Amino acid sequence: MEDDESMVMGNELVFRDFGKPCEVLRLEENTLISQPSDPGQVLVRILAAPINPADLNTIEGTYGFKPSLPATPGIEGCGVVEVSNSAEFESGDLVLFLRRAATWASHTTVPGDQLFKLPSHIDPLQAAMLKVNPATAWRLLTGFEDLEKDSWIVQNAGNSAVGRCVIQLAKHLGLRTISLIRRPELSVELLALGADHIFLDDESGLALALDVLGGATACLAFNAVGGESALRLMKLLKESGTHITYGAMGRKPLTLPNGLLIFRDLQFRGLWVSRWIENAPACEINHVYTRLAHLVAEGKIVHRIDATYPLHAYQEALVRLDAPERSGKVLFTPR
Repeated sequence: MEDDESMVMGNELVFRDFGKPCEVLRLEENTLISQPSDPGQVLVRILAAPINPADLNTIEGTYGFKPSLPATPGIEGCGVVEVSNSAEFESGDLVLFLRRAATWASHTTVPGDQLFKLPSHIDPLQAAMLKVNPATAWRLLTGFEDLEKDSWIVQNAGNSAVGRCVIQLAKHLGLRTISLIRRPELSVELLALGADHIFLDDESGLALALDVLGGATACLAFNAVGGESALRLMKLLKESGTHITYGAMGRKPLTLPNGLLIFRDLQFRGLWVSRWIENAPACEINHVYTRLAHLVAEGKIVHRIDATYPLHAYQEALVRLDAPERSGKVLFTPR
């Protein structure tokens, strides 16, 4: 190729220092983006990329992974292949990014083995949110215990993106759920998704949950909050039940009562889906995402979407994240 043909014009959000996203992010327009020249490389035009808490924490420098600076954020997204040097992909393929791919941009170039080919009829906005939350919910439900049909699982943050995926997937798998939430007005909506029971995340909700379960009989507990909320989940678990922490929204540590460890032998685990993606065999990852992609395409896993923004309106998008009336995910749609 000639030099002028081996480049495409694009734009991307960049941060050169760690700090508050609204202060350190900058839009770099008309950026020259190199087309793939190495074997296996693929140039992808981004269709949609969500704004996740992990993205914000990465920009702040407080996440479990720190990129080299300058960096473009974006841990997940959906795009369409424009140029491919990989035998696995061709122009026009709809793809999901399995690794961090700097998706807050109009284009990005990645190795083909970091992509997953999506069904052509899937909604790109829903597909953009497939990597993290549905996979986290799937691993929570299937990665720690082999549950029999009608087994009970309990979770806090039932109205979170992962919590909603847990409810929908549990229904699909024939499992029963009790979800603890902070806002009672969300109960009707979560029940419509397939939740079996919704209770407030307080002592009254704990009592109601114990009554439904007939005591501490839940097999699995999913914790995204910590503190007293995590302790309530422990009190709902059966002997040797498993308590899995995958988030820390309350920014409070777990307090493990001696009695629950000694007399109930509860098991405590953690889940970071990025580590699973890095370490699991490729065939396992492909199997999981194939199944999840079809469920998303069929409308059996649905994320609520509050708003979409072009990259140049990134400040408005960041403000929208904190809007009290926000009711779903905020995404960038670069084009």
